[in-house]
Amino acid sequence: MAVPISQMWTVASYVIKQRLKGNKHYPLVLMLEPLFRCNLSCAGCGKIQYPPHILKQNLTPEQCFQAADECGAPMVSIPGGEPLLHPQIKEIVEGLVARKKYVYMCTNALLLEKKLDLFTPSKYLTFSVHMDGQEEHHDFAVCREGTYEKAMVGIRMAVERGFRVTTNTTLFDGADPNSVRQFFDEMMDVGVEGMMVSPGYAYPKAPDQQSFLRERKKTTELFEMIFSNRKKRWQFNQSPLYLEFLMGKRDYECIPWGMPTYNLFGWQKPCYLLQDGYADTFQEMIDETDWSNYGRASGNPSCQQCMVHCGYESSAVNHTFSSFGGFWATAKATLFNKYANPSAKRKLDEEAKKPHGPLAQLQGVTIDGKPVLETSDAA
Repeated sequence: MAVPISQMWTVASYVIKQRLKGNKHYPLVLMLEPLFRCNLSCAGCGKIQYPPHILKQNLTPEQCFQAADECGAPMVSIPGGEPLLHPQIKEIVEGLVARKKYVYMCTNALLLEKKLDLFTPSKYLTFSVHMDGQEEHHDFAVCREGTYEKAMVGIRMAVERGFRVTTNTTLFDGADPNSVRQFFDEMMDVGVEGMMVSPGYAYPKAPDQQSFLRERKKTTELFEMIFSNRKKRWQFNQSPLYLEFLMGKRDYECIPWGMPTYNLFGWQKPCYLLQDGYADTFQEMIDETDWSNYGRASGNPSCQQCMVHCGYESSAVNHTFSSFGGFWATAKATLFNKYANPSAKRKLDEEAKKPHGPLAQLQGVTIDGKPVLETSDAA
């Protein structure tokens, strides 16, 4: 099982309690960004585009604890930047664990081997390693060779020492579904607890604005190929209903307050991807944000094609505990998750004949009138 029973019970009891209170705008995961600086310059991320005086700043442990207490979410995700660069990350994690928050340390794992001794294995601490696919695809996505193997060294060491380890994968336009499925096998072989997957959606500060998945239809077709005809050994650290949503089997409305973001500027409105200002307190962010301006139903152009987990994972979890039907749907999706689909298999076979990833970037490029990449050679 990808998620411990104790964590599932904590989340379930929290959600049910909020619903019994009639609290509509409750958070599920606090996205805590203690810094923006990073040791990578990924084309699909814009965090390090901030000016140097911002990149030098950190949240203090006290600020992190105050945000966690104020928000009240049972889980805390610590992205960045690269949180292992924070000089007080040990104190931050220890303080959150002491509050019995389920902490997901989001890291590219380049420093994990060096920093692992700072931490103690706990059911409350998980290293969520950012892995964007197999070696060639991952290194291309993060714009540096050798990062995949370096991350794998860190993952193996953390698993061997008894830490909870998951992976977090963002898929972009042109992703190779066959390679993604092989990547799932690799992660299961190395012993990670579970995997998280999400489509890449336009982040305004990202240097590369061309590779994001911009059409829902294209997104669901990709994930239908990936998640259909599923191997039993694959474990996902996500709501099974969210995975069905990615496959186009369910339709949800975004819950942008489900994973609120706190960083150097305060509480970000309305979500991790959109920056429509900041609030000084969590309650101010909840009360003063016009939530009717966000989500597909609002007509907001920025929300029409988005299917990212920070907006829709909470929707799926909310569905699970909103009715017996939602709970039963989750149970079925957990027990009967093979999703046999001959059509998806045929599409996978067709995709195997096409160039993907770095090779696809050369498709159509010519020198002196001659194509640099022949499709038949790349297949």
